[in-house]
Amino acid sequence: MNPIEFKRHRRLRTNPTVRAMVRETSIKAADFIYPIFITEGENVRNPIASMPGVDQFSIDMLLKETDEVVELGISSIILFGIPSEKDECGSEAYDDNGIIQRATRAVKERHPNLVVVADTCLCEYTDHGHCGVIKDGDVDNDASLVLLAKTAVSQAKAGADIIAPSNMMDGFVAVIRQALDDAGFQNIPIMSYAVKYASAYYGPFRDAAQSTPQFGDRKTYQMDPANRMEAMREAESDILEGADFLIVKPALSYLDIIRDVKNHVLLPVVAYNVSGEYAMVKAAALNGWVDEKKIVLETLTSMKRAGADIIMTYHAKDAARWLEEN
Repeated sequence: MNPIEFKRHRRLRTNPTVRAMVRETSIKAADFIYPIFITEGENVRNPIASMPGVDQFSIDMLLKETDEVVELGISSIILFGIPSEKDECGSEAYDDNGIIQRATRAVKERHPNLVVVADTCLCEYTDHGHCGVIKDGDVDNDASLVLLAKTAVSQAKAGADIIAPSNMMDGFVAVIRQALDDAGFQNIPIMSYAVKYASAYYGPFRDAAQSTPQFGDRKTYQMDPANRMEAMREAESDILEGADFLIVKPALSYLDIIRDVKNHVLLPVVAYNVSGEYAMVKAAALNGWVDEKKIVLETLTSMKRAGADIIMTYHAKDAARWLEEN
């Protein structure tokens, strides 16, 4: 009989050292952006029930949190604000003494080299919970752009290193880029939520940021989860308008979209590992159904493998610790 011929792929899996030598994808603490929720008051650290391990921080407690973030080797955070008062146009978002502006100044004074990304949206600041100005029962795109541009400039003045507009208004990158340039912030990059789906995975975030819409939903401005090619159109528009990074949100159920975007653009791609994805893993881990460390590192690796250069994740601190142990 002729010998049976086949490939011996297991040769490259013989032991941990060989496996490490040929590993194609790796993650590190510097790949992560850690989201933090800021609230008013002093000595406040409010646990978020739907996101075990994640809290709302007053600014004084935020500084202690950033001490830990820096110690773990995480180089970037993104700040979400919960103001004491909300109104129909979200005026606290663009107040130079607003909660995110004060938090940004405090963080940059304490940790000048920690990159502060400012989420640029109105939903946390409006009494109706939508991402812009309401007219005839829907978000008025162009009127909202004016306020978003003011918000971005105010955040840059406060010391934000990166502006991350998440509102999904048409033209938001172009308007914010022009506003930043006109205000003398030509060197502040825009990390655009370019591909943001109207997803059910955002539920816990809305609890954390107190930004649940008081009527309707966000389907007229966020994308239909069934659509793939639309993501390419959105990404291309933001590139032409001046984006410096592109975010795909959510991440875990949209790995195909992350890969599509990565294959078509030359800009850094950011995967947002959102609150619902985090909460599902945490719930399963707390019930003893999964090994949290293994599943988190595998999940984050899958996002990197799909094409993400950067991962925005609530797992960042835990993952950084586990990576250091490894």
